[in-house]
Amino acid sequence: MYKVASLFSGCGGGDKGLKGGFEFLGEYYDSLPFETVYANEIDAKIAEIFSENFNIIPDVQDIRNVHEDDIPEHDVLVGGFPCVSFSIVAQNPKRLGIKNDESGKLFFEMVRILKKKQPMAFIAENVKGLLSANKGEAFPLIIKEFEAAGYTVKYRLLNAAEFGVPQNRLRVIIVGIRNDLKIDYKFPEPTHYEEGSLFGRSYVPLIDVIFPESQVDEKYYFSDKAVEGMLNAKKEMNKGRAQDIFKPCNTVGAHLAKVSLNSTDPVLKINDRYRRFTPREVARIQSFPDSYKLIKSEGTQYRALGNAIPPVLMWNIGKNLMDILPTSIYSTSENALVQTT
Repeated sequence: MYKVASLFSGCGGGDKGLKGGFEFLGEYYDSLPFETVYANEIDAKIAEIFSENFNIIPDVQDIRNVHEDDIPEHDVLVGGFPCVSFSIVAQNPKRLGIKNDESGKLFFEMVRILKKKQPMAFIAENVKGLLSANKGEAFPLIIKEFEAAGYTVKYRLLNAAEFGVPQNRLRVIIVGIRNDLKIDYKFPEPTHYEEGSLFGRSYVPLIDVIFPESQVDEKYYFSDKAVEGMLNAKKEMNKGRAQDIFKPCNTVGAHLAKVSLNSTDPVLKINDRYRRFTPREVARIQSFPDSYKLIKSEGTQYRALGNAIPPVLMWNIGKNLMDILPTSIYSTSENALVQTT
């Protein structure tokens, strides 16, 4: 069993994917040999959702205040570090700097822990915009920081829809393997394609994960006043991002609790009525199984789910990592890490 340390854990989408052993839309995703032994999440309410679904209580504090020695030994470090603005320090050679945004420092916390703990591998996730940050200059320097920690690094832009998730969600996935292992990670190839493709299965459509009208509370529907305001808005305004339910959904975000018809967030138009998604629908759009427990306020649920890594996407990434890693030297016994023979 490979031990995982999870940073910026959120509600555990990445951890659920690495663990496997769940069903989504009638397909079973086998258990994978990964076990989360440490999770860090700064938001206490979101951390409660995590602990409700995993046999572990997250460390609820700012990762910058966590000493490396307080993190258990692990084989894989995982982190969807927050989307931040990086700056380029005008030196020769150029260096990666940080703007005044404090969250911009969090990427370096992942690097700090890698340098100290030296796990066999790491997986990092971020938005597509990371590739073009600072006119494309920041990303190569981010990769260099990971490499300087002692890792052979690869990255790829993956679309969750290409792996059976009913959502077009483009994410940069960075995988690093510790240099001394001298093994090569290969990213998973798509399993799903646009309709009409001659390759594999078609994308999973939104209609497969939304509830019928009879099961949706009236509170999720927009008022007549809201719809009228949208229709009367200037042409350059967004006109309610109503989704084509026969295609994957547009990317869901963290603020769906406050979505409006003039925002860029996806909404539904069913029988000429507009509504937002329920939290459970968002969980399904993100590929969480229906067995995944949703607790706390709906605002917290939307925020946690919108920021999550789709479990099915992470499952595919983890399966390929499982196939190449050498045997773990760690096992868990009464919450203590011991070396195996």
